[in-house]
Amino acid sequence: MIKRIVKYVKWIVVAFFASTILSVVAYRFVPVYFTPLMFIRCAQQIKNGGELALHHHWVPLNDIAPALPVAVMASEDQRFLEHHGFDFKAIEYAARRNKQHPEKRKLGASTISQQTAKNVFLWPGRSWVRKGFEAYFTTLIELFWSKQRIMEVYLNSIEMGEGIYGADAVAERHFRCEAKDLTRSQCALIAATLPNPQKFNSAKPSAYMLTRRDKILHEMKFVPKFPEEGQDVKK
Repeated sequence: MIKRIVKYVKWIVVAFFASTILSVVAYRFVPVYFTPLMFIRCAQQIKNGGELALHHHWVPLNDIAPALPVAVMASEDQRFLEHHGFDFKAIEYAARRNKQHPEKRKLGASTISQQTAKNVFLWPGRSWVRKGFEAYFTTLIELFWSKQRIMEVYLNSIEMGEGIYGADAVAERHFRCEAKDLTRSQCALIAATLPNPQKFNSAKPSAYMLTRRDKILHEMKFVPKFPEEGQDVKK
């Protein structure tokens, strides 16, 4: 019985690693049309009796305004082009700040790579199990994907409003344009919503949002232009 259980466990482990690696490799080339969060949000909308809303259009990175990758790096992960999935400087700073100021909102240190891994392969949450899977998938996408592909998937899958996912959908719904036509200011405003896109609305920005947009616009001056595929990413 014990041998049989061990055999089953081995097969489960092999199947897990094989399936996850194959899915990561596949998504290196295949557009990500749906994510777990999209289905979760749809289920929540139905449960709450609201209108079902899911707006998502996959577009290549070349069809997204070049200011948007710069804006999200300025807002979310300024060392995205330098690290290998985990920003240990940011983690150290967040841990120190959270310890010194426990009364304030917890500061995170999640990179764009980590957010992409979570959005594409996992579910929302803060459990250690989920964080462990997030670290695993982050390592895989950093290994098999280029920085350009990570950014492309991120900008196409990230939640950017109520039922809105990706750059082209938010450009259409909030700014009546395509993702490639977004202005630098609009890109900064979109980036300003990312900490909580269900609370912050780039179509109807509050005074706080406009202040945050201006701060991101300032930070964008110090973020390098996002490189094209094949270019050196460590600028």
